[in-house]
Amino acid sequence: MSDLFIIDAHLDLSMNALEWNRDLREPIEEINRREAGMTDKPDRAHATVSFGELRKGRIGLVVATQIARYVSPDNPLPGWHSPEQAWAQTQGQLAWYKAMENDGQMVMIKDRDALDAHLRLWMNDEPRDKKPVGYVLSIEGADSFVTLDYLEQAYQYGLRAVGPAHYGPGRYANGTDSAGRLKPMGQALLKKMDELGMILDVTHLNDDAFHHALELYKGPVWASHNNCRVFVNHNRQFGDEMIRALMERNAVIGLALDAWMMTPGWIRGVSTPKSMNCSLEIMADNIDHICQLAGNAHHAAIGSDLDGAFGTEQCPYDLTTIADIQKVFGILKGRGYSDTDTEAIAHGNWIRFMRWALP
Repeated sequence: MSDLFIIDAHLDLSMNALEWNRDLREPIEEINRREAGMTDKPDRAHATVSFGELRKGRIGLVVATQIARYVSPDNPLPGWHSPEQAWAQTQGQLAWYKAMENDGQMVMIKDRDALDAHLRLWMNDEPRDKKPVGYVLSIEGADSFVTLDYLEQAYQYGLRAVGPAHYGPGRYANGTDSAGRLKPMGQALLKKMDELGMILDVTHLNDDAFHHALELYKGPVWASHNNCRVFVNHNRQFGDEMIRALMERNAVIGLALDAWMMTPGWIRGVSTPKSMNCSLEIMADNIDHICQLAGNAHHAAIGSDLDGAFGTEQCPYDLTTIADIQKVFGILKGRGYSDTDTEAIAHGNWIRFMRWALP
């Protein structure tokens, strides 16, 4: 197994800590042992992410999320019944990140200077078992911004990237499995994000909102965790024309490891990674497709979404913990990718983007 420094652009760490009640400082085996027999979540006892496994896999920098959806009375999705409740949930998540900083587990990356200092720490030869995991703070779905004043408050405490939508209809934008361009509130959101110099995450925007956002937004754009529609024909993935549009904006796309996004015909709770032949080769297929469209390796990267309400029951069968992402680079080298290419995909593309986009 290679041992490249990896940046993972999408991990729901605080959601796992607060809603799944996982102490990510514990060994992954202990997290799963404590969940044996539990059935309240679909991925109980199948966790892949802990601080120890991040360090083992040399995943020293992540984009970590806040997430809390508002649901109107006619929305069947799980979520909070008021934007204020959703905001309070995100603030609890922020408090967890701060507690992990105080414990030496994490460090927030808010600007280029902090990024470069953190990279120097992780690129040296000192043992990684004591190094804090760096995180750029992102929010998945903007519903919890009661007004745009809340966005400004979030920027002040360190939020640097915003995905306006998640699943279904949102207050600012419509996401996966919904339709329609950005709402007026969403257009105002993008204008304020532009003023603040934030990163727009187009992940989860439906096709209409995706193209509308690219028309309006002038600042940096990334896709933290998306796969290619050519392999799984669903609106959660990007079609080739969408991928090309992102390349024109110098965007980077993080490839995800949720099996339903990797293998057509996946049935949640029925399919298994082995029965569907879902392996890390498919992640390599998605990376390669983006690289072939671009004619280079400058736009593909990692955005695993591991333990984003799924675990080993719904991810590649050759991945036991997040540390196994290292295997994909050996697969790519076997397909003819150079060391320079694999380093770009592992971390170089995200570093280049962050140095450009962060203040």
